[in-house]
Amino acid sequence: MSKQVTTFCRICLSGCGVKVTVSDDGRVERIGPDKENPYSWRDFCAKARSAGDLVEHPRRIVTPMRRVGDSYVEASWEEAATDIGRRLRRIVDEHGPEAVASFWGNPAAMSSSNVPFFNGLLDAIGTTNRYWPGSVDNNNYHLVAEIMYGNPLIVLTPDVDACRCFLFVGMNPAHSRLNWVTNVPNGWKRVLAAQERGADLIVVDPLVTDTTVKADTHVQILPGTDWAFLLGLIKVILDNGWEDRGDCAQITGFEHVRALVEHVDLADLSERCEVPVESIGDIARRFALAPTAVCMTQTGVSQNTTGTIGEWFGQLLNAITGRLDRPGGRRFEPGYVDAARMWSAFAKSDLGLSRISGLPARCGHRFLGDLPDEITTPGPGQVRAMLINGGNPVVTGPDGAALDDALSRLELLVAVDLVQRESHRHAHWLIPGTHWLERDDLMPVASVLQEAPFAQYGRAAIDPPPGVLEEWEFYTNVAIAMGKPMFGIPGVNKFIRASRQVAQLMRRPQLAFDAEWMDHLLVGLYRRVKLKDVKAAPHGMYYRERTFGHLKKALHTKDKRVHWGSDELLAEVKRQLAGPKPAAPDGYPFLMSNRRHSDSMNSGMNELRGLHRSRRTTLLEIHPDDAAKHGVNSGETVRVSSPVGSVELEALVTKDTRAGVVVIPHGWGSRIFDPTSGGEPIVFGVNRNLLINRTDMDPLSQTTPMNSSWVRVDPV
Repeated sequence: MSKQVTTFCRICLSGCGVKVTVSDDGRVERIGPDKENPYSWRDFCAKARSAGDLVEHPRRIVTPMRRVGDSYVEASWEEAATDIGRRLRRIVDEHGPEAVASFWGNPAAMSSSNVPFFNGLLDAIGTTNRYWPGSVDNNNYHLVAEIMYGNPLIVLTPDVDACRCFLFVGMNPAHSRLNWVTNVPNGWKRVLAAQERGADLIVVDPLVTDTTVKADTHVQILPGTDWAFLLGLIKVILDNGWEDRGDCAQITGFEHVRALVEHVDLADLSERCEVPVESIGDIARRFALAPTAVCMTQTGVSQNTTGTIGEWFGQLLNAITGRLDRPGGRRFEPGYVDAARMWSAFAKSDLGLSRISGLPARCGHRFLGDLPDEITTPGPGQVRAMLINGGNPVVTGPDGAALDDALSRLELLVAVDLVQRESHRHAHWLIPGTHWLERDDLMPVASVLQEAPFAQYGRAAIDPPPGVLEEWEFYTNVAIAMGKPMFGIPGVNKFIRASRQVAQLMRRPQLAFDAEWMDHLLVGLYRRVKLKDVKAAPHGMYYRERTFGHLKKALHTKDKRVHWGSDELLAEVKRQLAGPKPAAPDGYPFLMSNRRHSDSMNSGMNELRGLHRSRRTTLLEIHPDDAAKHGVNSGETVRVSSPVGSVELEALVTKDTRAGVVVIPHGWGSRIFDPTSGGEPIVFGVNRNLLINRTDMDPLSQTTPMNSSWVRVDPV
């Protein structure tokens, strides 16, 4: 007889409550929303519904596999940890810890044990060559939070129910559901409900989307110029005296912002973003004079060379109109652990300058665009080994061809994942990962990213394949095999081995050190919830009332104030203002942008056939005027080129994009290989990121222009 397991999805921050129907033989029969979950089930999507298909993927890796020549052979976990540990130790002894690099992806982040223990292994190695998805999409948000509030994980969620004016810039919540860095359950429907009650909905996007068609005002901006539009709003508000600085004792730097806008020409900003001065003035008035309001920016702003100052102006717009930690604005949810302090422990900011480009680390990680050169350039600190943990940077990052070539030259490449993806094709070791349906998770850090004080224990619904270890245990075993202390703390390895011996002697497996010890430690340290209470609530639990005013206490700035500016932000704005409006380079007349779809954005799970309900993965959207000028017709194949690569797609002529902008969806084109029998790889869609120049970036956040790169389009 089948059974039902109540848990929550761990694909993204929405964390939707789900009910998993499991057959007698332990297979997933169905995944549906848990409508008894009081918080998160309403954002249930196709990725969650199809999650069980990945568990039983025909090419899933279920045992460690070692490359021998051009093929792979199965190996034991002990063989894998021993060989990898030995080879890492040799590389570190001969070339130093910086010769080992790492990348972790979003699937790893959605495990409460994976990334902390992965960082524990990296601390054992002693390397600072750490990379993550932030330099692809959200470094700008975390950097601005660090400057203004003192820590990258002090994030503010919108209070949508009490909001009377929404300003959404570079986002499509009809598909993203207000889920990016923070999470607002059922957020889009709640925005629409507020609109029905009289709230003003303003959407800034170069494309026509399911969000813009619901807007009271749609501003069809030029991609990459959001900063100029937002600065224009701030100027109008300050020039008219519409600001509300709230508790002035808690802010610093207002005079620098005032001085900046006094010397800004509104007409110049209007020309840069191609939004009329009258529209900027009208929106500024509506936002500033609304009883409550919130400005939000997402990937449409972040994935540009001006993403940091764009995010800064979005945060400033909320600050200067008194929308911080007030009803109807953006509030800070402290969660049930101090995530900011945990971030400081696991993502150390002082990593020094990178060897090749001399760039500083951002948010505790390096610039992904530097990685190919770090691998291929000889000299002290040259990267010779790489650990890829639940990520696919060849597809999700810029100029994947250069990274793919560099990965092929490594002495050791270890990939931990469910299947062998594009970034793993040169791997010397393939290590099985666990699916979220197969493990328990608490996700305490994510509690600070939620809209409300809610906690849920993610129970495993099924058992992993026989013999498969959770990632945290494998990382611990590698550190022990290296003879390096896990977490860089002397004595930890001895303690772990001793606990395992005691558990074996007493035949009580629960006595062995495991990831749940970390949950007990964190929850017990802050005493905001009791772990036993969270476990006893199958549908999750609210652990206190939702209140305002927590930001003041949470500030990590030295003076305990909100910093409205910094020298590096002001300098970058002045640099942009001093330069001309970016113009198309010769031969590349189009700006390439991206379109969000609710069942696909990042590359994870895009290999599942259940998510391919249309041909959009291979389509290029182009405006009719541009199509006529360049001889492009719907249904025909076109070649899209940039200075670093080219891809071929089917053209779709549509007015849903503005003239001069073409749209290709992000996250597709990864091949899924067959390491067992060597069958032909499976691929869906086209990797548009092959067109992104990895040397073009936001100088502050080190994010490449995924949403505003110049390309050309030619009929094939």
